[in-house]
Amino acid sequence: MDIHLLLAVFHIALVVPLFLFVGFQRAATPEWVYHVLFGLGIVLLVYHGAKAAIRIMARSASAWINVFHAGLIAPLLIYIGYLGKKTERPAYELLLIAGFGALGYHLKNLLTITQTFIKDD
Repeated sequence: MDIHLLLAVFHIALVVPLFLFVGFQRAATPEWVYHVLFGLGIVLLVYHGAKAAIRIMARSASAWINVFHAGLIAPLLIYIGYLGKKTERPAYELLLIAGFGALGYHLKNLLTITQTFIKDD
């Protein structure tokens, strides 16, 4: 199975609902979800930070994906996860923007990938 298809489905099925749930619920979000966001942010920072360094050194055109995750998404998740219910509105708004952006981006990729599969038949 195509890794890009798996990534698109993963983001649409798990990441987008998580981001939108927290973004809309704000301080009504259960405490354990903040712990998940904090841990996820740390994992993203380490993984995408290392992957970005490798791709930048290799002059990969895909390095922007890792820089985006390590530089924007991971710090946002760590920030919200750390502050928990004390998180200010702008952080929740940014999480909503990231959630809707991820939905659009990965839906586009999913449609592109499935059209490619159909054309190959």
